[in-house]
Amino acid sequence: MEVKRDILWRVYLSFLGITILSLFVLGRAFYIQQAEGKHWRSMSDSLHQQFRTLDAERGTIYSEDGQMLSTSIPTFDIYIDFNADGLREKKGKRFHENVDSFAIALADYFADKTAAQYKKELQQAFRKNERYFPLKKKLSFEEYKIFREFPLVRLGRNRSGVIVEVNSKRETPFGLLANRTIGLSREFKDANNKAKKQNVGLERSYDSVLSGKNGQQLVRYIAGGTAIPIEGSQTDPENGKDVFTTIDVNIQDIAETALMRMMLQCEGPYGTAIVMETNTGKIKAIANLGRRPDGSYWEDDNYALRATEPGSTIKLATLLSVLEKGTSKIDDMVEVGGTGRLQVGNKIVTDAERSPRAVLSVKECFAHSSNVGMSKLAYKAFAQKPVELKEYLHRFHLDVRSPIDLANVPKPTMAPLDQKGSAEGNMLWMSFGYGLQVSPLHTLTLYNAIANNGRMMKPYLVSSIQRNGIIIKQFEPAVLEEKLVKPEVVQAARSAMEATVTDGTATRVFKGMPFAVAGKTGTAHVSDGAIKYAHGVYQASFVGYFPADKPQYTCIVVIRTKPHAASHY
Repeated sequence: MEVKRDILWRVYLSFLGITILSLFVLGRAFYIQQAEGKHWRSMSDSLHQQFRTLDAERGTIYSEDGQMLSTSIPTFDIYIDFNADGLREKKGKRFHENVDSFAIALADYFADKTAAQYKKELQQAFRKNERYFPLKKKLSFEEYKIFREFPLVRLGRNRSGVIVEVNSKRETPFGLLANRTIGLSREFKDANNKAKKQNVGLERSYDSVLSGKNGQQLVRYIAGGTAIPIEGSQTDPENGKDVFTTIDVNIQDIAETALMRMMLQCEGPYGTAIVMETNTGKIKAIANLGRRPDGSYWEDDNYALRATEPGSTIKLATLLSVLEKGTSKIDDMVEVGGTGRLQVGNKIVTDAERSPRAVLSVKECFAHSSNVGMSKLAYKAFAQKPVELKEYLHRFHLDVRSPIDLANVPKPTMAPLDQKGSAEGNMLWMSFGYGLQVSPLHTLTLYNAIANNGRMMKPYLVSSIQRNGIIIKQFEPAVLEEKLVKPEVVQAARSAMEATVTDGTATRVFKGMPFAVAGKTGTAHVSDGAIKYAHGVYQASFVGYFPADKPQYTCIVVIRTKPHAASHY
């Protein structure tokens, strides 16, 4: 009996011991998880290896003469590791000795909080052992240089716990100038928290060139979260290449300023202006201004590429078509009537302004922008086969996307010319700028071809790609059509454009100019989406070249007016 009792006592004692030990283990585990969990998890994170990305520097976009149009500026994000050994040793003596002066320096320089507020936030983060406390974001280099001299910070990384992350911010030094065409380069986080790029303009079209290639480095993290590079494991980043554009900053400034002046005067929703070098097709300036809710204007969209009904500027295509086909000559006479309204084929065609005479030459029909005259010329040439007009428009590259070196260029549209019943009417409307939609750049490219003696040039924005000043790729002028039309047709068209300025719809505007200009005015009554003809919205334009005898530049200006504007041409 005594033996049995002795065995039971030992069993009970062992069970009690195991129970107490189990409770201790569970209690300790709970304490570690709840009270020290953050510390041990950070220690776990620190005792491993991983590859760290070394960011490549994005290339710079320059003007043709080497002025920076878009470049990357370094920015600095500041964090503090309050578990750093330098801050924790001797019960945080270094932190407590410097926190007051550090808080005062922050408050005095940044002036966004009081010294007391800064001190409170720093002390709370210190008590919580925060490993990655965010102190400041997006400091400029000048701000960062001053920050490095603050109390505590100047003691160095190990003693202060200060962590600096260097990022880059894309800047356009010239601000508004060609801003939309140069574009934006921004990163954002998608729904899966992955970094994505949101680029437009040249920043998008040449993203792969500008981006370069990131490198990587294998690092080993030790206690305190300090990263130690492992020798021989680094792959250096390959920085992005630089893009040199055809933009001339001075010409761009003139175009942007003139367009801004007109937009503020007319209060229209948007406008665009493009300047092209006649012989090469280089875009020397491209301005796009859209009206914002507060009445100001900004480069918010590339209106130079937006396809709309062009109005009377398309009459050059009509003139070239009928002269090239041979159904009319530049000095032939056309009866347009004296009322500004006449039936042509199965349509009633109306002129915006009454003709100065009832009978005009073909050149005068163009110079005075007679819808009646131009539609009669088109009817004479294409009434039997309206689809033939489309063949000429295709020849003039008015039904395909512009080959300019930008992404997502819209494609022109036009009403069908091969459907019985509607083909004739569509052909007549197209002859003076309705029933088809083309961009200002399409129109400019066509006019530039005539200024360039019938040689149609590809419009382009980038002249070269360089790395460290060495040219990697050079872009040369490219010819789209060596001979767009016969030489005599080119000369006839140029004489008609000169007459537009000397004795036509553009006479008043260019009176007194010190050099000769040739071109064409245009006005389109807009019916586009939610905008109907009843709203009284117009699109006014001029496209031409100068000097008229030896053209150097071809330009176009297109402005959309507000509803029922007092003036629209």
